[in-house]
Amino acid sequence: MALLAIMFLGNTAFAGGILTNTNQSVNFLRNPARDAAIGLDGVYSNPAGVAFLSDGLHLGFNWQYAHQTRTITSTNPLFALGAKNNGLTTKEFEGVANAPFIPSLQAAYNKNNWSFQFNFSVPGGGGKCEFDKGIGSFETVVGAIANKLIATSTQLNGAIGQFGASVPNVTGYDVDGYMKGQQYYFGFQLGAARKINEHLSVYAGLRLLYGTASYEARLNNIRVMNGAEGMTLPQYFEGVTKGLFDAGNNITALGQQVQDGIKQYVTAYMQAGMTQEQAMQQPAVQELVQKGQQLQDAGAKLKATGEQLESSAETLAPYANGMNLKSDQTGWGIAPVIGIDYKTGNFNFAAKYEFKTRMRMKNNSDLKAATVISATNKYVNGTSVPEDSPALLALGAQWEMTPGVRLNLGYHHFFDKSAHWYEHSEKLLDGDTNEYLAGAEWDVTKKLQVSGGVQLTRYGLSDAYMNDMSFVVNSWTFGLGVGYQVTDKVKVNAAYFQTNYENYDMNMPKQEMSGLGLTIPEGKNSFTRTNRVVGLGVEVTI
Repeated sequence: MALLAIMFLGNTAFAGGILTNTNQSVNFLRNPARDAAIGLDGVYSNPAGVAFLSDGLHLGFNWQYAHQTRTITSTNPLFALGAKNNGLTTKEFEGVANAPFIPSLQAAYNKNNWSFQFNFSVPGGGGKCEFDKGIGSFETVVGAIANKLIATSTQLNGAIGQFGASVPNVTGYDVDGYMKGQQYYFGFQLGAARKINEHLSVYAGLRLLYGTASYEARLNNIRVMNGAEGMTLPQYFEGVTKGLFDAGNNITALGQQVQDGIKQYVTAYMQAGMTQEQAMQQPAVQELVQKGQQLQDAGAKLKATGEQLESSAETLAPYANGMNLKSDQTGWGIAPVIGIDYKTGNFNFAAKYEFKTRMRMKNNSDLKAATVISATNKYVNGTSVPEDSPALLALGAQWEMTPGVRLNLGYHHFFDKSAHWYEHSEKLLDGDTNEYLAGAEWDVTKKLQVSGGVQLTRYGLSDAYMNDMSFVVNSWTFGLGVGYQVTDKVKVNAAYFQTNYENYDMNMPKQEMSGLGLTIPEGKNSFTRTNRVVGLGVEVTI
């Protein structure tokens, strides 16, 4: 039913902003603070600095494997009605995201003062996330239907029980939920850097983003529970219709009995010498007349109730057998990238600015028109969804404190609130994303390097922005690894990278789904994630 609230953005960003991955090389995994480092991976992190590499063709290939989980702990009184929830109001929903192959390729051809560069990477998305039990916002809608039908059955049985009829009682619900999303933003960057002198270099380039995403969600086997027994929504409404029909027949029969009784009394009184008018005023006749009016009123109420239930049944009919949605999205955008690098003594300073990339993801979906559930309208076939990649400012500094030992600092600022996302969700953020990075690298021998670093990520989150379909949480990350110079022209890198996430707790306000006539009471959500990455890379100089 609640594709309802579907679907998370599907981004599986492993490091970086809300929609941006910054882990584009194994060197980054070894030490995230690479913004002022001089190396081939600088084709992404410090492109101006690549101009200071030796002349020749430099090639690098990187492979990363990432495993991530997303855990949502939801609390809502409606969960207690779920047949599989053991009467508990708190339920955990976990999504598992695997990205077994995240590739990146860096290439630079240096000649004299020029460096011509190419970078292929996955700067957004990078895998799929699967919730095999759906998510809380799916299930609470089914719970709200059951809760409404509990009240409906209780009210009807109180009204028609006196007439010897009944409708099915409702004690809860049962449902099977599922959701999966995957998203890849492939980045192709071309540019050139030039050494102005032995201290200064600059860079300019263009980056093409091509986005592809697919989403699937379903709610199957929706059942209204009557104790241990279950029935589909159509079966429930059939039972209600039968109960109302039986009550109507019984009321009609009772009405006929009343009419017969009135006729008998009036005939007897008139035979005793009263006029018809006098006979009608007698207490026994008036009592029957009043009872007849009560039966007539009851019949009118049952008719109105039947019409209301017919309307409810029609509203819920599209979801009676569950709901399935599949959508594929594609889109692309181009943005400039500029950079600068300055060397002085044992210090190196660098800056990079990636302009905002305007992205519009077009839907190819089996959802052909908008529904009463507004969140599904993001996936209407033929529509284009804004999913800009926000601008990024990266600043870095490196200090070679002793020969072979380098210390690094970095700062990233993502201009999230200046991007354009679906229904302008960027406006719900309290602020932009900021990252703070530090690390060190040590040349143990002429062939062996070891490095490590940390990254602190702080998002401008708000309760209004957060939901169980798309969420990030503040985190800190560490990476460590080694580099080994196999020959003068070949170097290999290996690294491990782990992100440690905080919890984000929020209160969920009461929701009125007027289109379905449902109410979802207040609740709570707690969000967290896990992320672990391993990587291998090779660099070749020709």
